[in-house]
Amino acid sequence: MKALIIIDYTYDFVADDGKLTCGVPGQSIERRLTSITKHFIEQNDFVVFAVDLHEEDDPHHPEARLFPPHNIRGSQGREQYGKLGELVQSLTVQQKNSIFWMDKTRYSAFAGTNLDMKLRERGITELHLVGVCSDICVLHTAIEAYNKGYDLVIHEDAVQSFNSAGHQWALKHFTDVLGAKVVKDGYSTLIS
Repeated sequence: MKALIIIDYTYDFVADDGKLTCGVPGQSIERRLTSITKHFIEQNDFVVFAVDLHEEDDPHHPEARLFPPHNIRGSQGREQYGKLGELVQSLTVQQKNSIFWMDKTRYSAFAGTNLDMKLRERGITELHLVGVCSDICVLHTAIEAYNKGYDLVIHEDAVQSFNSAGHQWALKHFTDVLGAKVVKDGYSTLIS
């Protein structure tokens, strides 16, 4: 059994005027990421939207020292970006109800969440990861998934970062250290 985890593909991380945007690199994966998400939804596979959540003026969060405020509760910054947001809006109520929407407050989608329990309840053994940033939240989610024994598939054409060198390093780390399959333009053979 497989699941798709869409990590932080939100307005704040992707839009030109997002609070912590990766900009054009993040925008370049919009069509592919949306296509992969649509495919998983149409196949009735388990789909997880892991969305970064921060509270306004929280000086105790470790990211407060590293990054400007972003993905603040109740803000436009937490909305799914572009075509992915349009896809979400077009889903039926039944489709929306079958998606697992989750808030995450750390880089990894597993840290402090019930994601592992939701995956194990469904017998999920293979995780497909898409989103941003490949060298931060996607990477930390992948590392924790690896440590929990999941098989990993990273969609190279649906992950990106504001840091080109970090992105390339992460792609190599996914394969060389985590044993992940890094795929591009041929995902249908892996997810059909």
